[in-house]
Amino acid sequence: MTMPAPAPAADPDPRLGTLLDLTPIPTASGREGRVVRFIERWAQARPWLAFTRDPAGNLVIQAREAKPSPTPLFITGHLDHPAFVVERVLAPGVVEVSFRGGVMDVFFEDAPVTLYDERDAPYAARLTGLASTSSPAGKHYVAEVEGAPRGAGANLRVGDVGTWTLPGAEIDAQGLLHTPCCDDLAAVAAALEAMSALFPTAEAARAGGGAPDVRLLFTLAEEIGFIGAIAACKHQTMPKGSRVLALENSRAFPDSPVGGGPIVRVGDRLSVFTPWLTAACAARAEQAFGGAAQPRASQTSAQASPRPWQRKLMAGGACEASVFCHAGYDATCLCLPLGNYHNMPHLAELQGGVYDRAALGPPRAAREFIHTQDYLGLIDLLVALGRTPPEAADSGVGKMTERLWNERKYVLGA
Repeated sequence: MTMPAPAPAADPDPRLGTLLDLTPIPTASGREGRVVRFIERWAQARPWLAFTRDPAGNLVIQAREAKPSPTPLFITGHLDHPAFVVERVLAPGVVEVSFRGGVMDVFFEDAPVTLYDERDAPYAARLTGLASTSSPAGKHYVAEVEGAPRGAGANLRVGDVGTWTLPGAEIDAQGLLHTPCCDDLAAVAAALEAMSALFPTAEAARAGGGAPDVRLLFTLAEEIGFIGAIAACKHQTMPKGSRVLALENSRAFPDSPVGGGPIVRVGDRLSVFTPWLTAACAARAEQAFGGAAQPRASQTSAQASPRPWQRKLMAGGACEASVFCHAGYDATCLCLPLGNYHNMPHLAELQGGVYDRAALGPPRAAREFIHTQDYLGLIDLLVALGRTPPEAADSGVGKMTERLWNERKYVLGA
């Protein structure tokens, strides 16, 4: 499900550092504290940026002295990932956990997990079966700490986070990032890097300096139903009139492959996003990457963009852009094509009933992966949109129809 792409340069792009640091951090819906602290430290290192939280705990970052706009541009991403949360301590080293997120049941059978206490001490554990209770946030399982002296895991408390047991983050020779959590921390990393490029110094962030009113919104608890995004709409964390670019990592398919470039997402299974804003983002992508996502029928492949990007309807899932559109905002989505969606390898085979358990063993979670060139392309597109925020006129449809009418109305015989 990957396309050929250039191998990474001998000197890695420095923008990959945030990606490698952020994506292995354990996080779960309602328990995003480790990621919040990472972002807070990132903002503190840039005192010209203001870091605040709305009443629901969502994060907002903006330039302290940027000239306010009646139509600020918000770049949004979510801070959680499908993971476990300790709901009850049943005995020393034995806990009941909920799983907050969407993963097929077969991945939970006798699965190895890692539990983290409040001091970040990890405990190797194994799921031993369904618990007798559940909650609206997800099914509950019993997890037992393994291979340790009696009493190991005694420091585990209600609210602690657990993850699948996976290796850390690494970039392979093909430029693929393999890491526990691309969705959505890779997009969050891209947003931070774009903000760094837009406001690299205090001088760049001062009012009157021509700096655009670009802000970041990082939401909580997306994986259990967009709860943080809904709260942001209810609290009007984003002023009415804001334009919203929701960032995502979306499951890759043969027609939207990893390595095919960042995706301007026109809609999801719930809705079609704001048409003019989606079109304006696509127009900016053409400018940033040097051409259309794919050649028209009258063109050759050589006339497509020399740098890959995609424009797709991602019909299998849903994202926060639909929530923002429903709340009355002009919103659309930009996303990274994602492999091993929600840590599920061989997902197509499992869904199709053709998974070969005899050859592959029981289904086990694996690291998600994206292409670093897609990630860097997303940053560049965000910077282009931030420097010249999209407007309705950018879509070009109105200008095109007027031009066509004036040039060719004669054929109607009028």
